[in-house]
Amino acid sequence: MAIGIVTGIPGVGKTTVLGKVEELLSKRGVRYKIMNYGDYMLRRALEGNYVKDRDQIRKLPLNIQKELQLQAAKAMYDEAQALGEGGVGLVDTHAVVRTPQGYLPGLPKHIIEILGPNVIFLIEAPPALILERQKRDQGRSRLDYSEESVIEEVMQFARSFAVASATLVGASVKIVINREGSPEEAAAEVVKVLTGG
Repeated sequence: MAIGIVTGIPGVGKTTVLGKVEELLSKRGVRYKIMNYGDYMLRRALEGNYVKDRDQIRKLPLNIQKELQLQAAKAMYDEAQALGEGGVGLVDTHAVVRTPQGYLPGLPKHIIEILGPNVIFLIEAPPALILERQKRDQGRSRLDYSEESVIEEVMQFARSFAVASATLVGASVKIVINREGSPEEAAAEVVKVLTGG
């Protein structure tokens, strides 16, 4: 069983790329599960009456965010393990979270050691393209990522945090560029790394 963590700044197109990854894995007959970290955290945050929507999670006090991270990681690890040998578990998340208190590692030691990934993917695109994609996605509130300089800074932190997390568990870090109109290319690269070909 392989676990891949797919990260990227909001608006980079992770969801689109993962949709194409799902298609490729299905065609190959690979057992897989794509798990969105935010969905798992949101479920627990709603149960605890901490938030009303997903974008409020990163504005919660750090101690609450950390507890939600931990609960979500344990649930995702269990579900990935249930895939058995030859299965692929994919965790859709962020390597770093920008909060009012500063940058929070999306994959700190206590989380990355639970998940034990083989590889951490950084899905990237030019900041101007990310801003354009954010404007097209009217279903999310991303006002705190509304400048190219902020996006560039977050991407730099994401790379640093991904390498730090990978070092703790001996995982590799792979940068995958999500070019406009070509999410299939990015997806094929992810699948190739996870399945060895």
